[in-house]
Amino acid sequence: MKLALLLNVIDPKIGGVMIMGDRGTGKSTTIRALADLLPEIEVVADDPFNSDPNEPDWMNSDGGVQSASTVKKKVPMVDLPLGATEDRVCGTIDIEKALAEGVKAFEPGLLAKANRGILYVDEVNLLDDHLVDVLLDSAASGWNTVEREGISIRHPARFVLVGSGNPEEGELRPQLLDRFGMHAEIRTVKEPTLRVKIVEERAAFDKNPLDYIKEHQEVQETLQQQIVTAQAQLPQVEMDYDMRVNISEVCSELDVDGLRGDIVTNRAAKALAAFEGRTEVTVDDIRRVITLCLRHRLRKDPLESIDSGYKVQKSFCRVFGVEAESEADSAMAASASR
Repeated sequence: MKLALLLNVIDPKIGGVMIMGDRGTGKSTTIRALADLLPEIEVVADDPFNSDPNEPDWMNSDGGVQSASTVKKKVPMVDLPLGATEDRVCGTIDIEKALAEGVKAFEPGLLAKANRGILYVDEVNLLDDHLVDVLLDSAASGWNTVEREGISIRHPARFVLVGSGNPEEGELRPQLLDRFGMHAEIRTVKEPTLRVKIVEERAAFDKNPLDYIKEHQEVQETLQQQIVTAQAQLPQVEMDYDMRVNISEVCSELDVDGLRGDIVTNRAAKALAAFEGRTEVTVDDIRRVITLCLRHRLRKDPLESIDSGYKVQKSFCRVFGVEAESEADSAMAASASR
């Protein structure tokens, strides 16, 4: 989960993360903590859409030339509540301005606030179908079009879509699931000593949040700097042609619909190499991200009991000619990365 979130911060074009798992496993806490790690971005001053001053396609709502003055601000992280109305999400008529000045004006919604940032949907599998359709449209095109009461507005809505949910509460529509670049599955920790450690950390935070934050500030700043460095280094990262062919062979063998799986796996492997300060993608980089990128894209067979993650790893090992990790090796690698 943490790796998928970090890679999406380094390269937002990966397309977001879907995190499914047991309740009470810290999914929402981890996602909201991500906002603190994001470096500041440059935006046009007083612009409701967080427009990039260096991007000519991103104009103000009236289509005019943007203001020359710019400001630095934190990357927006917007929560999309389950009970939100379509007007609140897409934007609507500014009633106050209409009554006071007698003019039609647009009041931006949550999609405008989330532009160039992160849009987080908790319990995404419980979201109403009409809001799912709005998100699908915006995530696909990068634009939000609003037609309301004689007003026609089109504004950029390029965001990293992050969702979380509990599989016990229902499945996600395949069309929406495919829009998420990566998919992480979280299980409840079984090891008693690790559970005690988590409880103690939580108790320490509750006792004195400010001291707890100060204690971990240095580690937090180091990680933020690592992300900034990785973002700058990402364009220099290269992947061998044979590796790209092998990734596509895995996708083809697993009968993955479309080409999103190939594209996302390529991007994620490069982002991981940049995160670790390298300019060449290794086979191990691909191994670590390919399950996250393809697990949710496989066609489900109701009679098949094999976990989709295992299926992806098995195909990867065959195509790339590497030995499958044993469960003990996987556990050791996971503890080492922690």
